[in-house]
Amino acid sequence: MGAINGGKVDLAEYLCTRLHQLGVRSVHGVPGDYNLVALDYLKPAGLHWTGNANELNAGYAADGYARIKGISALITAFGVGELSALNAIGGAYAEKVPVVHIVGTPPTTAHAQKKGLNLHHSFGDGNFRRFAGIYKDFTCAQANLDDPAIAPELIDRVLQQCLQESRPVYIELPTDMVKAKVSSVDLDHRIAPSFKPSNADARIEAIAVSTLLSRIKNAKRPAIIVDGFTTRYNLLPEADELIRTTGWPTYVTPFGKGSVNETLHNFHGVRYSDLVIRFGPLDADTNTFGFTALTPVENTVSIHRTTIDIDGRTVHADTKALLCRVLDGLHDTNIPRSSWVGYSPPPRPRELLDALPVPVPDAQIDQKTFWTRVSEFLRPHDIVVVETGTASLGANDLILPPGVKMVNSAIWLSIGCALAAAVGVSQAQRDIVIHNNNTNNNSTAGRTILFEGDGSFQMTAQALGDIYRNRLDMIVFLINNDGYTIERYIHGMKAGYNDVHPWRYLDAPSFFGAPVDDPSYPVVTRKAENWGQLMDVLADEEVAAGKGFCMVEVVMGREDAPEELKRLVQMAARRNNGDNV
Repeated sequence: MGAINGGKVDLAEYLCTRLHQLGVRSVHGVPGDYNLVALDYLKPAGLHWTGNANELNAGYAADGYARIKGISALITAFGVGELSALNAIGGAYAEKVPVVHIVGTPPTTAHAQKKGLNLHHSFGDGNFRRFAGIYKDFTCAQANLDDPAIAPELIDRVLQQCLQESRPVYIELPTDMVKAKVSSVDLDHRIAPSFKPSNADARIEAIAVSTLLSRIKNAKRPAIIVDGFTTRYNLLPEADELIRTTGWPTYVTPFGKGSVNETLHNFHGVRYSDLVIRFGPLDADTNTFGFTALTPVENTVSIHRTTIDIDGRTVHADTKALLCRVLDGLHDTNIPRSSWVGYSPPPRPRELLDALPVPVPDAQIDQKTFWTRVSEFLRPHDIVVVETGTASLGANDLILPPGVKMVNSAIWLSIGCALAAAVGVSQAQRDIVIHNNNTNNNSTAGRTILFEGDGSFQMTAQALGDIYRNRLDMIVFLINNDGYTIERYIHGMKAGYNDVHPWRYLDAPSFFGAPVDDPSYPVVTRKAENWGQLMDVLADEEVAAGKGFCMVEVVMGREDAPEELKRLVQMAARRNNGDNV
């Protein structure tokens, strides 16, 4: 970047340039009078403004974008805007998603914050630190850019923490600081997070490598578990190499679904093991089937970003580097590709599909076979987004082709998040395609496919407007089971509070302004009330194309649910009542 005004640039330009350097190409958010001038700096920096209908959806979209691109940015206004996004930022914090939340705040001058004026979007008490204080518990780092002399340093520190911790950060940009001149010198230096903890001990690391190698070589009934944080910690390459090198039985948690190539011969479920290597674990009740899938500590090696739990001790290390040393050690010796006695590979995906009964055309669509059968619709490299509730549990039965990624929630579970998150996922897909075209990279980009419940859809339906505004490509399977089925199973199967008002869902694209008669952006709607209609939909080329917007309303019984969901919510219900489970 060339020097401007003797090496000076506007503060907002510095911030936007940094975001672009980190791979952000689209910014989510809602305009407000405290951030309007800052928004003028996006386009010159090469950043696309998506423009969302509300801050909650913008936060969800930023979450989805970051899960695909590795980092995202969200811009809201002070007070009402940032608090509206707080729930989404809470989910990103819980599930370790790197979102940069930039908040346009009132000016710092004697005419505003410093004078404690009674300004709009505040509580009228002159306290302008209240909302920043709230965000300290929802973000891993914060910065108030009220001093041009140190603003670049603060920006770089916070962005580094965002990447290093893989969690949201919070940046306040006062209106009178947007055009403040700051040094541009640091823009020539890349932000590079370090994953080597300060308390790491090389001697203890060497012992951990030796111990893990010994455990691997001597295991008789080993297994590998890949969980959702593996992606956040950038440990998938090492996990994949270990899976392929050893041939050990491998399985994923619900949160880790889509992290492993499910066509591998050793992709399997859970059994007793004398050694379990867990990558990026999340021990939440919803991710361990009510804690029933937790493995004995003495038989388990848990690998996190900067720690590894082994033999009753926690070793602080750059685990990516540590695993590379372990894998190098494995390549220097003969490891039995599977030391399980009597181990047989699981059924292949084609075998599972062929084993399904032939659907009766006029029979009602059921949860038990829907998820396996709809797997035939999926293609390599698709990104599958699944909503909290029935869809998230049912999607565990999807048979994923190679390269398919899954975006879901495992602990925050805020219903309605998936529709808005799919906005960010699809935008990230487009940004990747544009980048690949500009760099002559021929890597394949798949479709964005969302499985959404009717109750969840009603929470964030305004996201449809965001989809059409940005002409995003998406296929939505809207499961209409007439209300909150997962809540019915927890408590109140017949209770009115678990009902939702029936919408004419397939009219929604028209209401939210979907393009009409635009060949470059087709809008397709279909409804399936029985198996015959659904099979026709799945074979429909307009539906399968993945271009433009497609919504398929799939009608199911209001009390029909995946068996896995029924078991899980029964445990949750007992726990909510204070019972021991």
